[in-house]
Amino acid sequence: MALSLSDPFCVGRHRAAFRDLVGGHIDILFANEAEICSLYETDDFAAAAAAVRGQVAIAALTRSAAGSLILGDGAEHRVAAVPVARVVDTTGAGDLYASGFLYGLTRGLPLPVCGEIGSLCAAEIISHFGGRPEVKLSELVARAGRA
Repeated sequence: MALSLSDPFCVGRHRAAFRDLVGGHIDILFANEAEICSLYETDDFAAAAAAVRGQVAIAALTRSAAGSLILGDGAEHRVAAVPVARVVDTTGAGDLYASGFLYGLTRGLPLPVCGEIGSLCAAEIISHFGGRPEVKLSELVARAGRA
């Protein structure tokens, strides 16, 4: 089962329930830096990443322009953010990252490649207004040589 934490305020308000859910029922966790730090009550991203390690099979932790950190298969993978000319609207960035990541995962691609696909999809969505892609993502991923 996959879960996106989606909101640091919600995580903070229901922290115990989220920790129970993550620790006992979730296989794949998506969270941005603020969300994972809220879950583990720290301002230190490295400490939060260390805390989630072993709680889930895969954790995909996004950090905006700093890219993402994928924890899984006993390894840690750092994935660069895909550069955009200008960030216009971040609505949907986490959702598109997760969808791109899961697209790669369902095709049996290595975790770093899944993260690269997620970053590519997130970059597309933040380059314009609105939470819907303006291009067909499967074509975008294919043009990038990732599918």
